[in-house]
Amino acid sequence: MERLVSTAEAAKILNLSLQGVHYRIKNNQLNFTKKNGKTYVYIKEEDINETAASNTQDSLISVKDEQIKLLRKVVKWHKKQYKQEIIRLQFAHTELKEALQSEIKLLQDAFWEMKKIYQHQISFNQQKTDDNEELISLKDFILLFKKYSEKDIDVKKIIIQRLKQKDNRFVYDKNKKEIFINKSYFLDLL
Repeated sequence: MERLVSTAEAAKILNLSLQGVHYRIKNNQLNFTKKNGKTYVYIKEEDINETAASNTQDSLISVKDEQIKLLRKVVKWHKKQYKQEIIRLQFAHTELKEALQSEIKLLQDAFWEMKKIYQHQISFNQQKTDDNEELISLKDFILLFKKYSEKDIDVKKIIIQRLKQKDNRFVYDKNKKEIFINKSYFLDLL
């Protein structure tokens, strides 16, 4: 089946120039007719369908090419933004690091100043606690063992037994007639 179209439409359908259509008409390669002084060409329906499919494919290819160009521009822009953000973050990191180092230095200086001011008091308190750290009273020892649900008589037996065994944690002062207990680990007595 054939369809009658103008020479301009025939050029589009056959993918030719207007001169190419007129050349083919002149060489009897295309069927034509003249109406009202205008030339019309007979085109086979299958040529029209092929041209439509070809045009659709061409338009899809051109749309795809446009999308690729656009995507390349977007990727290029994102790369530029990414590089700028990396530089900004590196700069911010450096500034933050310097600020923190400055704060640490200030805190260290303040610590050493405070230590100089209170050095005498610190050494006095340290001396005081060192003297008392080595021994605990018998009363404190008994209270400690009561926490572990030992009876007074049992605690006294433990102390006497350890004194007889000459456990170095328990010391009896003959002059003062007192028992001193060195601070130590006592869980083995429980």
